[in-house]
Amino acid sequence: MALVVERQGGAAPASPLTVERFLADGFALRPQLASFLQIAPQELERRLPSSTDDLAALHPGAFDPDRVEQFYEDAVGTGHLLELAAWHLGSADYIADTLRLQQRFAAGQVLDFGGGIGSHALAAAALPQVEQVWFVDLNPHNRAFVEARAAELGLAAKLRCFRDLADPALPPRFDTIVCLDVLEHLSDPARQLEVFAERLSPAGIALLNWYFFKGFQGEYPFHFDAPELVEAFFRTLQSQFLEVFHPYLITTRAYRLA
Repeated sequence: MALVVERQGGAAPASPLTVERFLADGFALRPQLASFLQIAPQELERRLPSSTDDLAALHPGAFDPDRVEQFYEDAVGTGHLLELAAWHLGSADYIADTLRLQQRFAAGQVLDFGGGIGSHALAAAALPQVEQVWFVDLNPHNRAFVEARAAELGLAAKLRCFRDLADPALPPRFDTIVCLDVLEHLSDPARQLEVFAERLSPAGIALLNWYFFKGFQGEYPFHFDAPELVEAFFRTLQSQFLEVFHPYLITTRAYRLA
């Protein structure tokens, strides 16, 4: 499906935000990020390969569950943008399938929770069946970057950014919830599932994935993996949601309310 994005004010349309466009350039991710960070393209290319290690160096060791929000909101700074950009560019084939999945289900009022650099929010905003995308992310640099990307791509009218779900400007219910590569970073992911169940419309779909594992060599220090946390998560998932089949061989799953 070709998704033609019209610029504000009725100007000429931007390039379609197709999956193929994402595979080609990440929706112009490199030039947009270099411009946002005010660095030369060569400097961006130098920093991307080490971005994960650079971000891990900020990690204070085992997460204090009471300081998770502070870490993602304040400590990571713009380093999170670089790390996420490297992940999206290096794992483009996988992310392309999650975009195809989103294209299959997203409609109406869409919540992108913990949306990072905005790949899914931007693609959702370009879908004609989507009325509005509500992007939520703790990191103010992420929010500012996604706002800049939306403006550049002519999507500012369909995409709004917020710090958290408590903001009264957000709608009480969403027709689609997208939460990818986020739940394993939360100190209480079971509670987050309960919030999603409260905020999902009766006929809505939630697209979720998770990876509760710090890695065989500790390569994912940002993830929570306590057995009791994981068990509470799966018990809540099974009580609140029913899985909806989709044909893509990826870790992301689709759910409706049980």
